[in-house]
Amino acid sequence: MKIVKIVRNTAIVGAFAFAASFLGGCTPYASEAEMAQLNQLKSEVNSLQTQSNQLKDQRASLEKEIAEKQDKLAQCNKSKEETKANLDKMSSK
Repeated sequence: MKIVKIVRNTAIVGAFAFAASFLGGCTPYASEAEMAQLNQLKSEVNSLQTQSNQLKDQRASLEKEIAEKQDKLAQCNKSKEETKANLDKMSSK
């Protein structure tokens, strides 16, 4: 859910930056306040993109770890079933 929120916020900030660039292009000069706001929005977008990429990497790492543990569990269950079958064979003799 955090990733969705970050991506949404990035899109909103990007839309504002895009709109600000068009509005800034309509006037002959952009004021210092507008330029400061645009730069702030750009840095916020970059920060959110970096955070989003870090979260994606973290998610991939966690998914890999889960897959490894599921494989190990499947191997344990297979060994358990084989051992149970062997014990049943031994007890039936």
